Amino acid sequence: MDSPSRLQEDIKAVRERDPAARTALEVFLTSPGVCALGWHRVANWLWRWEWFLVARIVSSLSRWFTGIEIHPGATLGRRLVIDHGMGVVIGETAVVGDDCLLYHGVTLGGKIQASRDETTGKRHPTLGNGVLVGAGAAILGPVTIGDGATVAALSVVLTDIPAGALALGIPAKVKKPTKAK
Repeated sequence: MDSPSRLQEDIKAVRERDPAARTALEVFLTSPGVCALGWHRVANWLWRWEWFLVARIVSSLSRWFTGIEIHPGATLGRRLVIDHGMGVVIGETAVVGDDCLLYHGVTLGGKIQASRDETTGKRHPTLGNGVLVGAGAAILGPVTIGDGATVAALSVVLTDIPAGALALGIPAKVKKPTKAK
């Protein structure tokens, strides 16, 4: 479950990325993103031990208190910052890398399936490390967003985005190609 070092990492990450975060105590007491991550760790632990109903109840309580919906089966990396947070939805098979930043209204969701038989397996996005997702963006289906990519606000991503790229629009298109190293 949640260890003090993970909580300290979360608070430090918010303080580094949010200019409005003045103190660690303020972040701890008032950040819905930090609160949702703590609850998710409890729900995810229960999920992995196959206490599915209890995990879903914990997840629902977290959503009620924070406005952030994270399925207990989702895999979240370290130092994830959910800034403002209201309306964020992260689906069951979503994977979020380390050092990502999600703004309010972001959806990491599945696409509409033709039948119930198509709902097994990987249905949600995978975000690499250091991905930034702007407010109101939706990333739908089992797509991959490469390390260091940015998804612009209000974009709808339906295909893979390469590392370091900027994706924007509906549907999202790559507007800044990956930088060669």
